[in-house]
Amino acid sequence: MTLENIVASVNGVLTDYVMVITLLLMALYFSIATRGVQFRMIGEMCRLLVKSGSKGSSSSRHHHSGAVSSFQAFAISIASRVGTGNLAGVATAIAVGGPGAVFWMWVIALLGASSAFVESTLAQLFKVRGKDSFMGGPAYYIWKGLHKRWWAVTFAVLITLTFGFAFNSVQSNTIASAFQECYSFPKEWMAWILTAATLAIIFGGIKSISKFSEVVVPIMAVAYILLAVVIIILNIDRIPSVLAMIVENAFGFGQAAGGTLGVAMTMGIKRGLFSNEAGEGSAPNAAATAAVSHPVKQGLIQTLGVYTDTLIICTATAFIILCSGLFLEGHDGIVLTQRAIDAELGGGHNYGSMFVSIAILFFAFTSIIANYYYGETNIRFIKNNDMLIRLYRLLVGGMVYTGAVCSLDLVWGFADITMALMTLCNLAAIALLGKYAVILLKDYCRQRREGKDPEYHASQIPEIESETECW
Repeated sequence: MTLENIVASVNGVLTDYVMVITLLLMALYFSIATRGVQFRMIGEMCRLLVKSGSKGSSSSRHHHSGAVSSFQAFAISIASRVGTGNLAGVATAIAVGGPGAVFWMWVIALLGASSAFVESTLAQLFKVRGKDSFMGGPAYYIWKGLHKRWWAVTFAVLITLTFGFAFNSVQSNTIASAFQECYSFPKEWMAWILTAATLAIIFGGIKSISKFSEVVVPIMAVAYILLAVVIIILNIDRIPSVLAMIVENAFGFGQAAGGTLGVAMTMGIKRGLFSNEAGEGSAPNAAATAAVSHPVKQGLIQTLGVYTDTLIICTATAFIILCSGLFLEGHDGIVLTQRAIDAELGGGHNYGSMFVSIAILFFAFTSIIANYYYGETNIRFIKNNDMLIRLYRLLVGGMVYTGAVCSLDLVWGFADITMALMTLCNLAAIALLGKYAVILLKDYCRQRREGKDPEYHASQIPEIESETECW
């Protein structure tokens, strides 16, 4: 039995059933517990994001000498979200699960946004002061909120394996595949270039990561969305039939490609989670770094990230692929997205492939940097040792190289397994701690109704006052 077969069979049970079902149930639970925070407070999310360009709040007690702004924390998590999942992951979901996978991607984004709100709010509540910035995330809220150090360390190990190693190998694999498809650029050469660039940036720290993400990601995301809008306008007459195809296939009617209802659902949810990370436990690591006056502020801003990622960017990719019809021809991953854009732009040129290869270079490279940061934060949680961090940085470089030259199926398979274990670990924690996020949300809404700019004080939840050191 080959390594690929073993990985595929473990995936079949752990990811396709256990994780998918748990993720949906928790997303429904939090949607009800927060009274649909992800729908009823969209206006507030947008208002907060517009205001969040400046650091912190009017109160100096929320500041940290090296704190990043609310928008920078949003940009770091978007840098991790917007990447391979949006361009290659969507293509893989459609190639394997058929057009119906897109519908389930939407479902997990809309419901899962409530889980994203809860985990990011908890990350802010239980954050700690680090040397250069605030630090936090699931390892910290498990440790401080549940007082289970072993559980917190387990999560820290899993997120480091998932993001620092498995996901980064997916990102580098996608970049290398895109450049090989477009320019016949050897994968080994791209592997060396990516490894060198990754090591150069990750030895610079969180401030350089946030500045890099803040500038590059919004520009590339807007450029990609504009390209998608142009293609959709050129194919506007096909959109009704594309939407009909997505809905029909989502429920197992009229399969155009890919498998049954179950395959469409699992592929849509798996690739949706890989892309938007709602409930997975990754975005809270970035959310915790922000200087805000109330934990709910960052929770709401991070919720908006799920929508930006899946409902806008993933949908744009899906429409391009489905309009082209190329998903029926056996292509997969980033190559399918490239060929679909080339086909839609016409003229026999590969301008689409060229743009996608450049876009994926920026999207996936910023993801590598943000993914690395998630691992570093959690290694420092286990043991704050500079020698250990230097070793981790070198190992990340090694995985970036390995991912670029490995097979697509093996790389995605490993990523799915570690993602499932990490997600289940985080969902169990937020199921137990979610009540605090609900209390904070009620407090935030009360203060807003009173016309205040909400501020949180540790004494408002006495039972955890000693554990919330930054408030």
